[in-house]
Amino acid sequence: MAGSVETGSVDRGLVNLAERLADAARPIARQYFRTGLVVDDKSDQSPVTIADREAESAMRALLAEHVPEHGVFGEEHGAVRTDAEHVWVLDPIDGTKAYITGLPIFGTLIALLHRGRPVLGIIDQPILQERWLGVSGEHSTLNGRPIEVRSCPSLDRAYMYSTAPLMFPGAFGKRHEALAERVKLFRWGGDCYAYGLLAAGHIDLVVENSLKLYDFAALVPVIKGAGGLITDWAGKELDVHSDGSVLAAGDAAVHRAAKKILNAH
Repeated sequence: MAGSVETGSVDRGLVNLAERLADAARPIARQYFRTGLVVDDKSDQSPVTIADREAESAMRALLAEHVPEHGVFGEEHGAVRTDAEHVWVLDPIDGTKAYITGLPIFGTLIALLHRGRPVLGIIDQPILQERWLGVSGEHSTLNGRPIEVRSCPSLDRAYMYSTAPLMFPGAFGKRHEALAERVKLFRWGGDCYAYGLLAAGHIDLVVENSLKLYDFAALVPVIKGAGGLITDWAGKELDVHSDGSVLAAGDAAVHRAAKKILNAH
């Protein structure tokens, strides 16, 4: 069976503000997509573009205008007031490698943390114009329509995605391989888009590692609000203290089976 929608509440004004952030970032990502833009390498050798920087700047400007007391943690422009009760977590283009190679599976990720726990999340795909919204206590939506994860009778019937092998160094790779060998279908790729597919009931598992807070925070409310489960590999809830491992599943039984394999090696 799938999980249950988490109870709670988020001020409607903050939900509307999150949508405005996505609205501000979307045209910037669209403007530079497939234009042969210059790509820079950050200190960790990951790519970054003017689209990443401008999109985050546009979102931060709205936050400074409307909720200046809130904290902000962004991938490109750093962190301020992270000890605040409410902290916005921004990844302007999650999947920059997909973006710079013209593949429309990247997304803008927007999360709101309340006391360190994700309570609101948006996955926005600017090119396909698809937007997943997850809010604590509400059903997740895709372009305004309610979505739900699908049930999956067993692990050997599951469809699974992970973004890239480099996420699984050393022993993590062996544990991941052991799980991938047990599912019906496994594919590399997907970035944040794979989590949207899971929430909408098209796949059953997304398993990743080495993620940062801005990579996973927005995904949590979307998956939970669609009735799914998303934890670290040990089954712990994801928050600011998480270790970067992620196990998302539409069905509770599949989540349990996957967790058992990931922790057996």
